[in-house]
Order: sequence, then C-alpha cells, then structure tokens
Amino acid sequence: MTARLPVFPLATVLFPGLVLPLHIFEERYRALIRHLMGLPEGSPREFGVVAIRSGWEVAPKSGRVVPGTGEVTLHEVGCTAELRQVTELTDGGFDIVTVGRRRFRVGQLDHHAAPYLTAEVSWLPEPTGPDEPASLLATRVIAVFRQYLGLMRAEAGELTEQLPDDPTVLSHLVAATAALTVADRQRLLAIDDTAARLRAELSLLNREAALLRQVRAVPVPLTELATPPPAPN
Repeated sequence: MTARLPVFPLATVLFPGLVLPLHIFEERYRALIRHLMGLPEGSPREFGVVAIRSGWEVAPKSGRVVPGTGEVTLHEVGCTAELRQVTELTDGGFDIVTVGRRRFRVGQLDHHAAPYLTAEVSWLPEPTGPDEPASLLATRVIAVFRQYLGLMRAEAGELTEQLPDDPTVLSHLVAATAALTVADRQRLLAIDDTAARLRAELSLLNREAALLRQVRAVPVPLTELATPPPAPN
C-alpha cells in the first residue's frame, strides 16, 4: 500500500513511539504545519521524517531546494511524525512536539507539488502478536543496555529507569537513545524483523561498551561533528 506524504529531511533518525520536538522557522515548513493544522478533525496530522544522507537541508532565501543540484540526498527509509502539540510564535514560526508513528520506504520524490517536499511512500510491515525469539533477545538487550548506560555515566549509582517489556518498543528505544551514529540508527530503522533488530543492537551495544571500557569515549565520525551553515535571514 502506498500513500503521498509530506517529507521533512532532518539530520536525525526518528523511531516509532519516540518523541521529537522541532522548531519550525523556514517558510516552506511553516506552510506544512499550517496545512496539517487545517485538516479536518480526526484526519491524521503527520509528515515523514527522513534522515539526510548528505548535504544540508536549508533552503536558499529565494526559494526551495532545486532538484538535481546535489544539495541534499536522503536515506530510503523514514518514519512518520504525528503532530501532538503546536505553539505558534510571534515571528510566524512554530515550536512543535511530534511522536514517531510508522515506518515507510521512500519512493518517488516530488519537489513541485507543494512548497515543501512530498514523496510517494510504501508502508513497511510491523510485527503483530507474540514473538518468542524477540522476547528472549529483549531480556539480553535489557541487561546489556543497562551495563552500557552505567558506563556512559560519570556518577556511580543504581539505574532506576523502567525499560519497556514489549520487544519492538524496546528495540526502537535502544536504537534512539544509545550513542550511535546516524548511519547505525538508519540501519536499525530499516530492519523489519524485531528479533533481527535486537540482535543487531546487541552487537552494537557490545561494541560501544568495549570502546567505553578501553578509552571512556565513543568515537563519532568527523562528518557528524560538522555544523550546517546558518539559515538565511
């Protein structure tokens, strides 16, 4: 099943069930929020968040990003962001709170149908019903994740966070909160099977924990330390 969806490229990966606050300052995305707020009551107010593979998603002052210029390329899998809270600012912008809802694969992009980017997307399958392998893996992931969190913190003390029992919810939480690169998170988002995602997270958590024990730091690629140019006024 496919659908047409507004797309918001970001330098981050959104997962189902995770909260994503955003400050909306560009006019094209202000138009997107106004469009969503104007939908009939009961209509889904959501847009697609897709991680940027390369480039900066900041439009020139004169208008939108021009297709084919190589300014920005996107990953193939994203997650919808459901609008939960909107605060309109005096300058015409918005502060919004969204929650990740469902994963999709990006099809054809359209730079002209609206002031903002839209895309034909296909929804990705989500697990339903009991999954014994995923449940067994979830227990192991919780144990390793708690060890990892302890290593990430400077202060000693017992960890009191409540982690979800549902394996799929847990897999999304770990992927979103561990200190992973965008590339690692993107690979986890694209995995359809919960057990496979948890298995991949076990490997990543063990890798990061080993690095923390050795050097007390998790390396980050230089590209992720860069900052985009300031938005035009």
